[in-house]
Amino acid sequence: MDGRDDTYYRTDLALVHHRGYSFHADGCAEGVLSALEPILERDGLVLEIGCGAGALTRHLVGAGHRVIATDASPAMLELARDAVPDAEDVRQLTLPEDPLPSVDAIVSVGHALNYLADAPSIERSLIAMAGALRHDGVLAIDLCDLRWARVRRDQADIGRVGDDWAIVLCVSVPSPDRFVRDMTTFVRNADGSYRRDGERHDNVLVETSEVPQLLAEHGVDAHVVTRLGDFELPDGLVAILGSRRG
Repeated sequence: MDGRDDTYYRTDLALVHHRGYSFHADGCAEGVLSALEPILERDGLVLEIGCGAGALTRHLVGAGHRVIATDASPAMLELARDAVPDAEDVRQLTLPEDPLPSVDAIVSVGHALNYLADAPSIERSLIAMAGALRHDGVLAIDLCDLRWARVRRDQADIGRVGDDWAIVLCVSVPSPDRFVRDMTTFVRNADGSYRRDGERHDNVLVETSEVPQLLAEHGVDAHVVTRLGDFELPDGLVAILGSRRG
């Protein structure tokens, strides 16, 4: 594919995601906001991991939360700054290396942790999140389970078209804990022509039933759910909801 490198969500895919894939964050928003009600009452600070173009951030800020929105993709951050200018801050953050600020809540939708290099990196990031939460702090993130790959092993190629973009997505499962998406994007230029780009996203899957025990060892009581509010998460994607013991 043209333009392939190891960076996730470069300019064109970030734009396609922004214009055509905000529905997941929109669906999760009600459940996340419900979990954050105690944080809003005390005017707490929310850290968002993997904010993307700001789809969930808009809901958080619109509800009155103070939000530090973060992502590893510079292209996504540019879109988020335009979309949510009232966020407390919009900054680049790459797990597990970058330190996390002390906050009252950590939220993340779009399985951002599954983009990390391996399971130990995901574990380190979860531990860092637990450590960054203040007393009675809230954790609300989603995470792809091993089941994510099992139910999509034979998934057919997918194509979607928008007003000024198109995407073709092919998936593969090289091992039980890996889910790969090869994506080709087409985005319309100002002169009406289309440019092509491609990205390969290699997601690491984990046994999510083990996450509450890991978090408990670091002071956070958590549980696994398959829905956020009235929104049923896609098969194989779960939410981890928890709070730091006060």
